[in-house]
Amino acid sequence: MLECKNLIKTYKTKTAVNDLSFCVNEGEVFALLGSNGAGKTTTIKIILGLIKANSGTVHIRDGVRIGYSPDTPYFPPFLTGYETMEYYAAVGKIPITQRKSQITSLLEIVGLSADKIKVKDYSKGMLQRLAFAQALLGNPELLILDEPTAGLDALGRIEIIKLIGELKESGKTVILNSHILSDIEQVCDRGIIMNKGVQLGIWEKNADNAGQSLQEHFVELIGGADE
Repeated sequence: MLECKNLIKTYKTKTAVNDLSFCVNEGEVFALLGSNGAGKTTTIKIILGLIKANSGTVHIRDGVRIGYSPDTPYFPPFLTGYETMEYYAAVGKIPITQRKSQITSLLEIVGLSADKIKVKDYSKGMLQRLAFAQALLGNPELLILDEPTAGLDALGRIEIIKLIGELKESGKTVILNSHILSDIEQVCDRGIIMNKGVQLGIWEKNADNAGQSLQEHFVELIGGADE
């Protein structure tokens, strides 16, 4: 579905991504793991074409539709959630005849209602839910979710992780960036562990992993890299 080869991204004297290579298979949930500043969001922005890598390539299967939920979503504060979805549906050229049913359904799926609350009055968790709903517009085959559970309470987190699992079962491919290792371990198939732009290792859910949990493996790699 997607392949990144030898990605390098520098900002003046800082290297945010350093010779990063990985592939994402169709129908899997793939994790980007790492501490703050590891280069995960930079990698996502390169994949989406929002920023350019200094070198390296990104190949996405031709014709694949992509949905994106950013780590810090921003929407026009004077619109309601429904109006926000209408705007993005128009931008995405979703047929007018399909918009109302699709928007209403997606808002319900993420736990929001089509009420008249303005986005400016949304909590952080509600904004994350709206960003997730927006990412699902147009039925994309590839979803890129950057910290989709940030700001959610425990129940909200459980609901979103369950939804990601359901999307996988329906055949979607998902790239997930999250700091919550228990969520990664629950829903992801594979992932890479990054530190300061460098790939330190690969985690696979069904692999032996030397008898370690994801948390133990993560701490061992990150701790060793910082020594």
